[in-house]
Amino acid sequence: MKHHPPIGEVKGKKEEIEEMFDAIAPRYDLLNMVLSGGVDRSWRRKAINWLAEHEPQRILDIATGTADLAIESMRLQPEKVIGIDIAEEMLKRGRVKISNNDMAEYITLQKGDAEKLPFSDSQFDAAIVAFGVRNFENLGKGLSNVFRVLKHNGTLVILEFSQPGKFPIKHLYNFYSKTFLPLIGRLVSKNSGAYDYLPESIAAFPHGDDFLQIMSEAGYTDVQQKQLTFGIASLYKGRVNKKR
Repeated sequence: MKHHPPIGEVKGKKEEIEEMFDAIAPRYDLLNMVLSGGVDRSWRRKAINWLAEHEPQRILDIATGTADLAIESMRLQPEKVIGIDIAEEMLKRGRVKISNNDMAEYITLQKGDAEKLPFSDSQFDAAIVAFGVRNFENLGKGLSNVFRVLKHNGTLVILEFSQPGKFPIKHLYNFYSKTFLPLIGRLVSKNSGAYDYLPESIAAFPHGDDFLQIMSEAGYTDVQQKQLTFGIASLYKGRVNKKR
């Protein structure tokens, strides 16, 4: 039976996302590997490689999930990485990974979201987000708040799904995302809604130049993008100039 919230209790996007990711947390990593064919690992490496030239010492990983990108960022030898996520069950699994990799001294995970970051201004050299920015309840507000906690000359790097625009990849991807992705997601995760949501959220997300425009409006300069795997995913980068 489908659950309906009590009268007067209307769940927002944030609460729905939290519940969904808490529910699929036990099989989240397996699903990522199966649904991407393992290519998500190389995407994360490329995201961190794009950040390497800036040599950040304090990194904020937003929507850290099970901490894969936070762990990957340790290749840059930062002093500290703080990962935040709204789903506590995801964080629990991330902490196990961090402990198993002997990185607890360097990586800390805590509950939080991009629109209400529990940090004072200009605290981080870099912020990273992997597959989480499209889940922001208010995209502009979230990006602006990330800007607030970044230092002058700080860098934001985002890895996010996008939509291929060229034939035949565009048509093959549309067929896969609307047919096989929800089916495989339901079979592996046992969650009927999570992987119906995924293609819907990707289709609704303003990718490419549209997203670069939103980054610029949030204050970022030198914005740029890089397509990955025929445009199935994209990297975005923006810089912070607080002396304008």
